[in-house]
Amino acid sequence: MNKDLEYYLRLPYRVMIHPSPEGGYVAEVPDLPGCLTQGETLEELMEMVEDAKRCWIADALERNEEVPEPVDESYSGRILVRAPKSLHRILAEKAREEGVSLNQYIVYQLSRAVSKTSEIN
Repeated sequence: MNKDLEYYLRLPYRVMIHPSPEGGYVAEVPDLPGCLTQGETLEELMEMVEDAKRCWIADALERNEEVPEPVDESYSGRILVRAPKSLHRILAEKAREEGVSLNQYIVYQLSRAVSKTSEIN
């Protein structure tokens, strides 16, 4: 199989999102060392992540360097969560304010909470 840029861009690379001290958000792709980007909104950040991955992978391919594939930890990435209607409404409204999907907003909030917990431990 020809492992070109499009091959790698279709792979499910994990993205970690953190709030930036200066405002906005920072995202990193742990499987692509040094692949970082930032954006003012979550919507902008997600666009910037795709651009950062594209640039990182294209650069590595151009230099004939190995491009790491995502680590498969056998997690589907799918979680079913039941929430009270009032919480669902609040989350949906916040996601709309940010201009992102409800799923992206929840992932961001969970990432933020986990990173804060990790800093304490």
